[in-house]
Amino acid sequence: MKITLLLISLCVFYTLGSPEISREVSVRITPSRSQFFQYEDVSLSCESSAGVGQLRRNTTTRGTESCSYGWGSIRGSDCTINTVYPSDSGVYWCESHSGQQSQRVRVTVTAGSVILGSPPFPVMEGDDVTLQCKTRFIQVLSNPHTDFYKDGVLVRSTGTENMTIHSVSKSDEGLYRCSISGAGDSAESQLTVRESYPAVLGGPDTPAPNVPPLHRLICHVVVGTPYLVSTIILGLIYRDRRRALQLLQSTDATILLLRWNECHCTVVKFKHVLHFCFAFF
Repeated sequence: MKITLLLISLCVFYTLGSPEISREVSVRITPSRSQFFQYEDVSLSCESSAGVGQLRRNTTTRGTESCSYGWGSIRGSDCTINTVYPSDSGVYWCESHSGQQSQRVRVTVTAGSVILGSPPFPVMEGDDVTLQCKTRFIQVLSNPHTDFYKDGVLVRSTGTENMTIHSVSKSDEGLYRCSISGAGDSAESQLTVRESYPAVLGGPDTPAPNVPPLHRLICHVVVGTPYLVSTIILGLIYRDRRRALQLLQSTDATILLLRWNECHCTVVKFKHVLHFCFAFF
């Protein structure tokens, strides 16, 4: 019994803490990247199924605070930073009224001349991902040469500002940065790849459904089975109690009828005895 309770507790903890669980609140950032030039405008919004969520952030200079503390202007579910500075660099997320948090997005603001435009959120395995190396001075640079680095190692040199990773996989995860000749280097950004699950039905063009892994299915079965069994047992107990009550009521009625018949017979016999006695005397 103790082992069963332990397994159920572990599965509940894993299910609630799993990042694959669909959340009731999410965060969106515009422009959709993680690095920004100083003085750019950045807008973040909360999307919540349980009402309006609250945008929060954690920075090294000001700690944890909400958008209402003055660093952004609120309009509906949007929080807009009209002019960002390096001090605005940090982690941003949304929080629902029930306390549930969205996934977090790391924002990096630079006063330099080069940024790396990369996905702010994890990408799905198998997708094509484009990294863009941007500079403030692209108009004045002739034939700029761009280098892309992963975990400090040069992975591509190109005469354009873009690098596309086709059919991205877990091996493509890492810290990326770029460098433009004559302009400088960008900061590093983390590229995270989320595993996808193969389609069970359909052809190769069928999008892969969001199938949970086997261990999560087992946890759902372990957690749900006691509730199902207890519901069935309660239903059987309720049914048996109704039957017992009906039987008891039927038995009581029968006993009462038999006793009434016995009393009636006794009264009739007594009347006959009295009539005989009066006739004799």
